[in-house]
Amino acid sequence: MMDKVCIVGAGAIGGFLGARLALQGAARVSALARGATLAALQQQGWRLREAGQLHTAPAQASDDPAALGPQDLVIVAVKAPALASVAPRLAPLLGPQTLVLTAMNGVPWWFGQGVAALGAAPLAHVDPDGAIAAALPFERVLGGVVHLAATTAEPGLVEHRMGRALIVGEPRGGLSERAERVGALLRAAGLEVTVSPAIRSDIWYKLWGNLTINPVSAITGATADRLLDDALVRDFCSRAMREAAQIGERLGCPIAQGPEDRHAVTRKLGAFRSSMLQDVAAGRPLELDAIVGVVHELGRRLDVPTPNIDALFGLTRLFGRVHGLYPG
Repeated sequence: MMDKVCIVGAGAIGGFLGARLALQGAARVSALARGATLAALQQQGWRLREAGQLHTAPAQASDDPAALGPQDLVIVAVKAPALASVAPRLAPLLGPQTLVLTAMNGVPWWFGQGVAALGAAPLAHVDPDGAIAAALPFERVLGGVVHLAATTAEPGLVEHRMGRALIVGEPRGGLSERAERVGALLRAAGLEVTVSPAIRSDIWYKLWGNLTINPVSAITGATADRLLDDALVRDFCSRAMREAAQIGERLGCPIAQGPEDRHAVTRKLGAFRSSMLQDVAAGRPLELDAIVGVVHELGRRLDVPTPNIDALFGLTRLFGRVHGLYPG
């Protein structure tokens, strides 16, 4: 039974999941938030606009984890650059049986744990000193892959664009009763949930699609259709994707498609603005390490040459530093 659920990071994705759970009464849903988002949740509750209709539900929200107390499920939906500072504060939310579901872009902090080819060292680009893994132990974690589009029109107000798909699975692989319980809870909230026996592969597949479009759009300011219409840019993206596919093979996360297959899927989305391009427009820190930097790092650790990924990481990192969107 999952009676208490806390959303950590009530932005577009976290706000959508929290609102859906609260609207369906699937659990007692709270939010750990701050600033304008916290104020909006406390004053106006969960707000979700779908198909032109505004749905609302009461919200319990605080910036103090101790005020919310131990949960049955904690859904971590913060932006990757913020997690290192947030994770050590989450201890009051974690009871003896609390599960932690990651609903974030890119490679999560736990991705390398248990992978013999990577050794014991944490992935430096997502958890440089191991502090996240210490605060959110591997044994508590369920992996998640989000396939939906949502934005925040203003703090606390989520606009659902498309999709309701969510993949959930055990980081070690295989199926489990606890993953099935989380899947059932989220289905009751109206999501289209798949419980996967290979969540690492699902994460890597989504990353493979986002690895190039996100940073190239951030650098150029171009929507995805314009990137793919430029043959030189498209070919560069394809070369980087082939490198990432080689890394995936070494990690046990093979990609069955070729880059052109993925480009065809992306084209169907039209002139969309990637999440990283939206972050640039809003002046938010880039999720560069979790989407590109960690792939650059994995190539080094596995001795897979990645000249195109290296160039992409270097260019986007410099862009971020010049515009104050990346540390250093």
